Amino acid sequence: MKYRDIQVQLDGPVATLLLDRPEKRNALSHDTLEEMIHAIEDLASRKEIKVVVLRGNGPVFSAGHDLGELMEGDIGGYRNIFASCMKMMLLLNQIPQPVIAAVHGIATAAGCQLVAASDLAVAAEDARFATPGVKIGFFCTTPMVPLSRVVGRKKALEMLFTGEFISAQEAMACGLVNRVVPAQELDDAVKELADHICQFSRTVLGMGKETFYQQIEMSERLAYAYASEVIAANGVMPVAREGMAAFLEKREPVWPE
Repeated sequence: MKYRDIQVQLDGPVATLLLDRPEKRNALSHDTLEEMIHAIEDLASRKEIKVVVLRGNGPVFSAGHDLGELMEGDIGGYRNIFASCMKMMLLLNQIPQPVIAAVHGIATAAGCQLVAASDLAVAAEDARFATPGVKIGFFCTTPMVPLSRVVGRKKALEMLFTGEFISAQEAMACGLVNRVVPAQELDDAVKELADHICQFSRTVLGMGKETFYQQIEMSERLAYAYASEVIAANGVMPVAREGMAAFLEKREPVWPE
């Protein structure tokens, strides 16, 4: 399918979803969100895709929701937009492939939410992050959801209450991003991470990702019980038998996907 606001680029087992509204600082309009939902659902169904990378075209990653569109909305329109936003953000956790955000420029409001909702994130040294809704009387309530789950309460509340930018290094220190690299090395760093993940079984990656997001909301005891059942089922799968045999025989595994 040809999209208007995004591009989907395929490179072997790695798919890149490119936000392509540089003139709007890659703002997430309702149409953009719906296109992203369609593309993510399509990529999730493709057995050959092992990793999904999120990028922004132009000088910034994403400046968040399209305020011009929001200015015209009534409460019903707002509910529709934020329902689409919620669906898209949840899909990032629900699809079997690891999702990597490649961040340059700024990631603000829903753009910061997009980074927080991704499984992994690599940022350029000059990238900056903020949830500045408080400054315009429109608190970043939905960005707060994944942000508070990855950076901890105190840092999340500081970002939400002040609306101020944090640097890429601060973002890494508080857990919002995994790695920070010089801007000219961002593409190579993301490719290196994606390629490393792609050497593993798609089946196992998907099972591990699903288990992670299920257990993270449980008590420790329930999480252990759930994870124990999953790992027991995993152990008798052909993919695990092949992996263990390859390790013992000192050879590369041939994954039975």
